[in-house]
Amino acid sequence: MKEGFTAEQFVAFLDKVEKLKSVPRHCVTADGVQETVAGHCWRTALMAYLMKDELGPVDIDKVIRMCLLHDLGEAVTGDIPTFLKNEVHEEIEKKAVDGLLSGLPEPLYREVTALFAEMEALETKEARIYKALDKLEAVIQHNESDISTWLPLEYELQQTYAAKNVEGFPFLEGLQAQAVRRTREKIAWQEAEKKENG
Repeated sequence: MKEGFTAEQFVAFLDKVEKLKSVPRHCVTADGVQETVAGHCWRTALMAYLMKDELGPVDIDKVIRMCLLHDLGEAVTGDIPTFLKNEVHEEIEKKAVDGLLSGLPEPLYREVTALFAEMEALETKEARIYKALDKLEAVIQHNESDISTWLPLEYELQQTYAAKNVEGFPFLEGLQAQAVRRTREKIAWQEAEKKENG
């Protein structure tokens, strides 16, 4: 394979991943619109950029790349909520990612494949931050959505989902604590409203 893209290869890759703009996620937005995988990835990457000065020495560009690319396989598999995902799903998604990446020029294929391996291993600071942001964005989005759209298991999951991933990163720990407070306020507000309405 040649070193760079042809215009046709570039557009062919974009055509495949365009699906992420319309692949729905489990959550809805504050406006009641079904969230998309692309929307989630974009805001996770935005979070990384905005907090770049809060995380200490870290390759923030790499974290942003991880955030942008982490759900690429869902262009093929669709989104499976974390509480339903199992090893079979993860294996299918890995194959989907490799299939998509195989359309990249060889140097870029190697670079992005290595990035996915780093994300999966969760051993570097960058990978750990990306994973924390991935989970925090989901928690924040649920807090923004109408509580009537939550599943019963999410009342607890909202308070624990990102907890282990933020450990060791003071700014992320603070963000997690704030998200949990917001979740509890939302639940308390709903319970008060139920009592008031009998």
